[in-house]
Parts: sequence; structure tokens; C-alpha cells
Amino acid sequence: MNMITNHMPTAELQALDAAHHMHPFTTNNELAEKGARIITRAKGVTLTDSEGNEILDAMAGLWCVNLGYGRDELAEAAMRQMKELPYYNTFFMTSHVPAIALSTKLAELAPGNLNHTFFASSGSEANDTNIRLVRTYWAELGKPEKKVIIARKNGYHGSSVGSASLGGMKPMHAQGGLPIPDVHHIDQPYWYGEGGDKSPEEFGLERAQQLEQAIHEIGEDRVAAFIAEPIQGAGGVIIPPSTYWPEIQRICDKYEILLIADEVITGFGRTGNWFASQTFDIKPDIMTIAKGLSSGYAPIGGSIVSDEVAKVMDACEFVHGYTYSGHPVACAVALENLRILDEEKVVERAGAETAPYMRQKWESLTDHPLVGEATISGLMGSIALTPDKASRAAFAADSGTAGYICRESCFANSLVMRHTGDRMVVSPPLVITKSEIDTLVDRAWKALDQTHKRLTDEGLMKAAS
Repeated sequence: MNMITNHMPTAELQALDAAHHMHPFTTNNELAEKGARIITRAKGVTLTDSEGNEILDAMAGLWCVNLGYGRDELAEAAMRQMKELPYYNTFFMTSHVPAIALSTKLAELAPGNLNHTFFASSGSEANDTNIRLVRTYWAELGKPEKKVIIARKNGYHGSSVGSASLGGMKPMHAQGGLPIPDVHHIDQPYWYGEGGDKSPEEFGLERAQQLEQAIHEIGEDRVAAFIAEPIQGAGGVIIPPSTYWPEIQRICDKYEILLIADEVITGFGRTGNWFASQTFDIKPDIMTIAKGLSSGYAPIGGSIVSDEVAKVMDACEFVHGYTYSGHPVACAVALENLRILDEEKVVERAGAETAPYMRQKWESLTDHPLVGEATISGLMGSIALTPDKASRAAFAADSGTAGYICRESCFANSLVMRHTGDRMVVSPPLVITKSEIDTLVDRAWKALDQTHKRLTDEGLMKAAS
């Protein structure tokens, strides 16, 4: 029998949760009726809930637990730092050893001339920093009118007012008066859903060239930056066609537009390299980081900035910062996380051994009658559910109907796999083993079988006209 840490009965925990805890991205009344799933422990890639059920976490928490759960070294690093210096700020001409050491380590790891980090506590905060940073940068260069940031529809950059404005999620923009002024969105490079009869290569080029068109329409003298995820994460693990990023890079270089690579999800080994900018040969001026930086063990994020941008910013007072910018405990945990990723060759092993095995197993899911495509980069994959494989059709039912049914089937089969619309996405810890990958894919297949049966039984296997 599984040991369960001593706690109240699940029903009581659920009742207290419903009474007092407001969940993100949730209709809390609906959750209260159903009852939240209470996670009590985790080890490796496995979660344990309050009933003692063991669940394979194929989402690494929220795309972040790259090193897996239960690494005592990270807890010990936090404890040591809490005893020595639990907190101090980095305002008022002051610094501390963990912030210095972590920013130095990040300069060593990040590609190109990305050698300077402005710390935050999350990717949302870091992208808010980026908005102010790029606008201040151009103002300092005597071009205060360069304010417009171009981003992508269905991109995700956080959920604060600024970062959610950069993101292109319609449901988020519908609440709270978003987006803020001077943010412009172009179409996403989603060939499977939007490419029609074009080849992926033609489509990738066409979508990238929308950036150039937008620059012409807005005016080169008004565009400050372009921000995008190398691979869209929350948008459905959308891997752009091979032609996309080289063209984006060409356009940014040609028009002197700052390029921001949002690596909150893709950083620290997710695509088989330390950063997806290396995987796709992107040369960003600013890179947003969070999540895998500490494997989720402590809240930390940041903006890694190029030498050229830092040189301009260093000459002015940037009137910006957070109480927890460079929090010493978070920095100490992140440093220890990076040490383990580095010394245990976790990133290299994931890239060379685990990811190729995962690709082979993951792509085999296209044999399932419900799966239209299976795409993967490193240990970040998605499958598209479809009622008609040949035409890449969407379902006639509301987007996400099939995805939600599949997600619930996954949970019932002890697998955390997320749905984004009718795409199912995975992003397991980088330490996942080949036998755990076998289990993941077996459970996914079983969930797909159950989903297919239910969609058929309920008359939902109909294509949108």
C-alpha cells in the first residue's frame, strides 16, 4: 500500500479549497462541484494524490520541472541560503552573491552575446520588463516614437496586463481591457491548422513575411521589437516550418528591430539544447527565461540581454524593478538546478538519447484513427485530434470539446497530458526514462481509444463544414 503523508480526508481538503482558494484559468464554481485533485507528493516524473494514486506527469508541472521532482540538493540549497541570507534586495546600489553567481552562470550558458540578466519572479514579470526595456532602449537612442511591439496571435507571454497584451490569446484579451496600446499581432506559423494547400515551407515563409508587412504598415520608425516563442507552448506546441525563423531573423536584422525570444518554456534543455534559440539558430537581442531555470522549485524569471542593449541601458537609470528581483533563495536554487543539469549532462542526454526515443514513440501515435499529426522537438510534443485525417479537419463541435474529453481520459489513466483546443500537449521532465516514455505513450494510446469511442458514441466525430 502507498504511504500517504498525514492530511485531512480528500473531501474536506476539497471543501476548504472551494471555500477559500481562487484558482487560475478556472471557473471556480464548476471546480467546486467536481472537487479539485489534491497533489500531496512527487518523485521523479510521478505525482501522488491525496488518495494515494500515482500519476505520470507528462507536463513537468506547468512545463517547468525539467529536473524532475524530489531532488534533495535543491531543498538543501534553499535551506543553506535561507540560513545565511534569506532576503535582500538589489536596489540602492546593493548586490549579493547568489544574484552575482547566477547572472554570471547565465552569461556562460546563453548563446551569442547575451551576457546580462535583469531578474524577475516569473516569465510574466520578465515580459513586462521587456516592454519597458525595449521602449526605454529606443528612447535613450533618441527614438522615443519606437514603441510598437509586434507579437503573434495565439502566442503566450504571461497573464499580467503587459505580458497578456503581448500574448495573442483572444479569451485573455476579452477580460480586463487588453491589449494595451502599441502592441500589434500577426498570424501564427501553424501550418497544420492554417496552412491550407501550401507546403509547410511556403507557408512558413509567408507567415514570417507578415512581420515585414506589419513593419511597413506601422512604420519602421515606430516598431521597437518583435517577440515570439521559438515554439508556441500554451498555443499547442506549434513548431514552425523550417523556413520561418531564418526569415524572421533576416527581417529583424534588416529593419533594426529588437528580437525577443520568449524561452520561458523552451529554455534549459526542453528542445534538446540549452536554449531553443540554438535549436533554431535564432540570434535574439533579449531572451525571456523562467520555469526550467529553477525546475519550478522556486519562483524566478528574467530577461537575458545582449551586450549592445545592455550598453545603452547601463547608461541610464532604468526606473523599474521588483521587490524579489534576484531573490537570494531563488537564485541559489536556480544555481544548484543549473549545476545538476550541467554536471549530470541532463540536457545532453535528453538531446542525444531520450528525445530521439521519445520522437519515435510519439510519432507512432499518428497510427491512431483520431490523430492527424504528431509533432515534437526535444521533449516537447503535441498531437492534433481530428475527425478526418485526410483533410486535417477541425471538429464541428466547439474547439476544445474533444481535447477536454481526451484530457479527462488521460487523468483517468494516471497521465497528466494537457489540451489546448483539440491539440494534446506534453512536456515531461527531462529526466524521464525510456521505460517511462513507453508508459506515457501506452497511457496516451489508451486515452485516445476511450476518447474516440466516446466521440463516436456521442456523434461528435463530425468535421466542421
